[in-house]
Amino acid sequence: MLKNATPFIKSVTQVVPNGLKTTTKCAIISKKAKNLAPVNLFVPQINLGKSAVSSGPAVSFQVRLAHTDITVPDFSNYRRKETLNPNQKSAETLDARQSYTYLIAGAGALGATYSAKSLVTYLLSSMSASKDVLALAKIEIKLSEIPEGKSVTFKWRGKPLFIRHRTAEEIAAEQAVAPSTLRDPQHDNDRVKRPEWLVVLGVCTHLGCVPIANAGDFGGYYCPCHGSHYDASGRIRKGPAPLNLEIPEYEFPEEGLLIVG
Repeated sequence: MLKNATPFIKSVTQVVPNGLKTTTKCAIISKKAKNLAPVNLFVPQINLGKSAVSSGPAVSFQVRLAHTDITVPDFSNYRRKETLNPNQKSAETLDARQSYTYLIAGAGALGATYSAKSLVTYLLSSMSASKDVLALAKIEIKLSEIPEGKSVTFKWRGKPLFIRHRTAEEIAAEQAVAPSTLRDPQHDNDRVKRPEWLVVLGVCTHLGCVPIANAGDFGGYYCPCHGSHYDASGRIRKGPAPLNLEIPEYEFPEEGLLIVG
């Protein structure tokens, strides 16, 4: 620098106390000083035992006394045995550490899968029918109360259910009908489990009306709404209905008892 240059840097000294004894006093550069130290654009730090000195053109001159009695906690009990030796290479213990990682990941995936299964099962069970609804899903009918040649209507799942006790003449007449002549081809033997009992839903396959039993041109069921005629086997014989009357699931668990559903 030039010998006769005017000082343009002012230095400030600041001591930050922290309970320790101060080291040495810091000199303050006088304004009348002729020779100045070279300007350092960085902020250097000088460690002086228990103190640290920071200086620079853009910051104040500080002296900080550092603690040397701080202890670091020992985490050896929480570390894997393979990583305790600082001189051992990481590649030498890679297999053991990967096995442990895979074991933890597999256990977590298994637990997550079981939790997801339990959640789905709970949601599906909450959306299923309650016990009172399931109780109405089936209906028991005593067949001894239905005389031969008559058709009785029951209510099942909100729909009319026709139970017909057919005579021998009706059975012979319906079995003699050729399926090829029908709009919805179906033999009488395919629609009944016992020839004398016909079980069908009383819902017209045209627009959902309720037919009248023991009526129509074929002595079976007749829908007065649009003129659909069914025979004694519940098959469509005349009118706009496209299909035969639907047959629900039913069984005869014992003699004289019918269970629908």
